[in-house]
Amino acid sequence: MEAANRGAKDVDGLSVGCSIQLPHEQASNPYVDINLDFRYFFVRKVMLVKYSYAFVVMPGGFGTVDEWFEALTLIQTAKIHEFPVIVMGVEYWRPIVEQLETMVDAGMIARSDLDLLLVTDSVEEAARYIDEICVSRFDLRRKPRPIRALGEGRPGA
Repeated sequence: MEAANRGAKDVDGLSVGCSIQLPHEQASNPYVDINLDFRYFFVRKVMLVKYSYAFVVMPGGFGTVDEWFEALTLIQTAKIHEFPVIVMGVEYWRPIVEQLETMVDAGMIARSDLDLLLVTDSVEEAARYIDEICVSRFDLRRKPRPIRALGEGRPGA
């Protein structure tokens, strides 16, 4: 989560962290403006989904897969609005993506369900995908970022 929070801070965005209380977990990262601390996983997942416009899945463990599949299931069953789900790390996630293909072949999920996600290694492709879907679907607009080399955004400029 630190990479997402740092990215938000780098573009003057609001950075919100959703932490879970676990006995051996690290503290919130220094790039969080607002930290929401949850005792139960299900409450954290509800909040993550409720306030998200996209999910970017990075290499991780059980919790990452749990949240990824929860989002896909909620989108697939139309319980939440369809938003982009980007899976970063083609090689890392290859076995799970192959399992998804096996599920399609067995008739357990539809081929169109795989259209709910983009698996890539390209940050540019992921950003483009999010922009294309989120800007149109959720009517999001980026605020212009000051160009510091031109003196924009400085006090008195």
